[in-house]
Amino acid sequence: MLVQDLIDLDRYPIATPGPARDALLASVRADLARDGCAVIKRFLTPAGVAAAVAEADAVADQGHRSYSRTNAYFTAEDPSLPEDDPRRAFFDRSNAFIAADHFTHDGPLRTVFDSDGFDPFIRDCLQEPKDRFFRYADPLADVIVNAADEGNGFPWHFDTNNFTVTLALQNADEGGAFEYAPMIRSTTDENFSEVSKVLDGSSDRIVSIALEPGDLQLFKGRYSLHRVAPLKGPTPRYVAIFSYVEAPGMVGSVERTQQLYGRTLPIHHERAGQREDALID
Repeated sequence: MLVQDLIDLDRYPIATPGPARDALLASVRADLARDGCAVIKRFLTPAGVAAAVAEADAVADQGHRSYSRTNAYFTAEDPSLPEDDPRRAFFDRSNAFIAADHFTHDGPLRTVFDSDGFDPFIRDCLQEPKDRFFRYADPLADVIVNAADEGNGFPWHFDTNNFTVTLALQNADEGGAFEYAPMIRSTTDENFSEVSKVLDGSSDRIVSIALEPGDLQLFKGRYSLHRVAPLKGPTPRYVAIFSYVEAPGMVGSVERTQQLYGRTLPIHHERAGQREDALID
């Protein structure tokens, strides 16, 4: 399919300079500044949604399904920490990720990702300089689909990459709300006390949104604690994820890549320990 069949370019002229694009940027920037999150409704056309769902359906059986107990940082239990430290709060996680190498370059998801103006539009929305805005270099994780079935849920966590761009493709019959605590930490402050409040249910900072198929979401998940609520019903929830980071060549850690995709590649071992920031993963 052509990109104009996938993206509603009449409504969202992301590659065409002018008042319409400027107004869209202003709206997205305001939401990101306030919440660390912005949603562009019905960014994909109905035909685009259908094509992307069909692509996900075709490779859904290739997703890595995992059931485990994790903390918000995907780190191992550390008995030396105080019992009330959020790094010692573990929750059940059940999910599936379809890795990036299952999506072809001429398929609908990569056609959207590689379309003219898409990267500059996302960069302009985030107001990032060119030397601080790069596609995630991880060959398993730059374009993925989160596929979740009944009973699945992704508990509170932080993202490895700074900026995440998602496309809601298909909702479950019930559940699956996206909940987050906007910008709860920074590069210099983990803010463990506020993180603990989110984890124990006493925080007043949590925002809940319901995404619809075709919605494009920009989210600063490196700094905003977030989760997906459990699902009900036979229909799987599909969300495509396009990832960007602040440094070139960045890939996931060996431990976390193994957790999420069930495998690693040589590049994950070669670049281990080369992350630019010192945040807990």
